[in-house]
Amino acid sequence: MIQNVKLDLKNTKIAEKDIMQYAELIAEIHEDLHKKSKDKKEFLGWLELPTKYDKKEVEKIKKSAQKIREDSDILLVIGIGGSYLGARAVIEALTHTFYNYLEKGQRKTPQILYVGNNLSPNYINDLIELIGNKDLSINVISKSGTTMEPAIAFRIFREFLENKYGLKEAKKRIYVTTDKKNGALKQIAKQEDYTTFVIPNDVGGRYSVLTPVGLLPIATAGIDIDKLLEGAKFAQEKYLDKNLKYNDCYKYAVVRNMLYRDRKSMEILVSYEPKLHYIIEWWKQLFGESEGKNGKGLYPTGVEFTTDLHSLGQYIQEGKRNLFETVINIKESETDLKIKQDEDNLDELNYLVGKGLDEINKKAMEGTIKAHVEGNVPNIVITMDKLNAYNLGHLIYFFELACAVSGSILGVNPFDQPGVEKYKSNMFSLLGKPEKEQEPEKPKRGRPRKKVS
Repeated sequence: MIQNVKLDLKNTKIAEKDIMQYAELIAEIHEDLHKKSKDKKEFLGWLELPTKYDKKEVEKIKKSAQKIREDSDILLVIGIGGSYLGARAVIEALTHTFYNYLEKGQRKTPQILYVGNNLSPNYINDLIELIGNKDLSINVISKSGTTMEPAIAFRIFREFLENKYGLKEAKKRIYVTTDKKNGALKQIAKQEDYTTFVIPNDVGGRYSVLTPVGLLPIATAGIDIDKLLEGAKFAQEKYLDKNLKYNDCYKYAVVRNMLYRDRKSMEILVSYEPKLHYIIEWWKQLFGESEGKNGKGLYPTGVEFTTDLHSLGQYIQEGKRNLFETVINIKESETDLKIKQDEDNLDELNYLVGKGLDEINKKAMEGTIKAHVEGNVPNIVITMDKLNAYNLGHLIYFFELACAVSGSILGVNPFDQPGVEKYKSNMFSLLGKPEKEQEPEKPKRGRPRKKVS
């Protein structure tokens, strides 16, 4: 079997026999998840999505992405949390590092910009100034259409488009990704005859990157969404084995719980590749929103090395011993640079002559892992052979499945987020929203599993 994403647990110092003590529980969780996936109310639609996605919808996405590329300089993605983080993570991982800074002639696809993920007037006004006279399309993403940040942004930029192009042309430049039947955004889209895409009812926001939520922006950026889905399909099939001994995804879920039980309260996702910045941000939401409830859960955070070795490195090496790291390693870099000879050698770098920058980066990683493990910071390493759409699809599915299993081990429902509603009710009251309109969203269905003893 191809090992395009591989798990290495040797630096956790956890023995295989101890991991296997969870084998019976994992088999039970596996059976339970796949049984419940048949029920649309259980928010497990992502589990078999790579083999059961709507192929007609994907073809419609490709056609819309092509139209956006033809008539727009900018695609403005309006969404918050899972409605934009997954798409942004994939786009920034698989496009030019300075994609949005390239001139139009250097870039074959529109700039992908994001709004509706904060309430800063400075951000929105700067964005309006940046757009200027450039041609613009909008993809607004929200299941309800009433989440404050994207709803405000959509109201502002819908008016912007209508003033710029007129009502008829503006309608052709607005793409709505929302619920199939219900919600304010669905009503607006139907009334205005916008092009619409469906957020599956049985897929929660943070698990939705491989649905139209993520696929339309990703396709617009020129990324092969078929390859992304193929990689996820490979992962779905690879991790169908309920035997913990042969399932790396389940081993990751188990080991992070074992470390949690060993008083490690924080997991740090580590990357040595700046392109993975938003993969870290997506992962933080996935695990934080899924497990952080009932006074439980690892605190998910992230660092980017070697940059953060010069800021947080000291704390990780010698601070409170309540953390462990999960390192994403990309085995083969897409490009490289060789260090050349300098006659003066004032920077004392001639010992590196002939070495590639990727090799140096890898040695920094190896040295850091060794130092941190010696400093009592266990390290999990996940290696991708290359950073491409296929492997990224695999990695996304790996983390989604691991998160669902990990939350089940922990004894929480990994598919709801009841705590998110508290700040909203306070904010609505402070803003004077009528009480009859302040009803919180209904909690997601699904029952938590008892914690392993």
